[in-house]
Amino acid sequence: MKKILIVEGNLREENDSFSKVGIQTHTQSLKDSLAYFTNDLNFDVVNPSSDKNIEPVIKKLSSYDGLIWGGSSLNIYNDTPEIRRQIEFMRECQKKVKKILAICWGMQVAVTAAGGEVKKADNSNIGIANEVKINDKGLSHPLYKDKDKIFNTPAFNFDEVVKIPDNGVCLASNKINNVQSLYFEINETKVWGLQYHPEITYEKMISLIEFRKEKLVETRKAFESLEDIDTHIDFIKKEIAISDKDKTMMELRNWLNFIN
Repeated sequence: MKKILIVEGNLREENDSFSKVGIQTHTQSLKDSLAYFTNDLNFDVVNPSSDKNIEPVIKKLSSYDGLIWGGSSLNIYNDTPEIRRQIEFMRECQKKVKKILAICWGMQVAVTAAGGEVKKADNSNIGIANEVKINDKGLSHPLYKDKDKIFNTPAFNFDEVVKIPDNGVCLASNKINNVQSLYFEINETKVWGLQYHPEITYEKMISLIEFRKEKLVETRKAFESLEDIDTHIDFIKKEIAISDKDKTMMELRNWLNFIN
């Protein structure tokens, strides 16, 4: 049985707000998606921002077969104490865990910890990233084994990687983000990074959009009106009708094969 560390990127308060309206935390979504492929996994979960003491986890990092670091509503450039704790913990993980899957916020933390750079994006993927295209380096990488060269995928991000760590490579892009996925090595750690969310369903993405409706219009300025949001949700529902679960989550399957 493989031993996996899941790193929860959201603050506990954000997860509590999810739970109150019946939305799974990102950790719960990840566990459900991994269970689609196998139940032969043993999980530990850590929240570097909200847990009072993570020293016991740091001491046993080298015992994990792999680490998955998920999404968050945080923005890396805000440089709060909670964010700094996550970056420092990622640096420890990049010394002691050999195989890391870093998803969305997780990729942004991994990149920052390794000397790359993340900035606010000019445009956003809200619930879905359209026409992500795998480049030649991506097509030869195990992350994308059996994946369609161009695909749509669940996604939700306002920020993007603008500088990849030294020796890193971009594996896929779309019109919104030049770096939709990447690979780099640091110390003896191999990092697979995804800007999008193969572990989250489109249905949950719609719930998150509904949950954040007012902020998306008034604060984020991602939509001009609530009516525009409803139109966008209808677009995602059409994608649900034609999407294939196995293909959508292919990256998770490939990472599980990678750690075996």
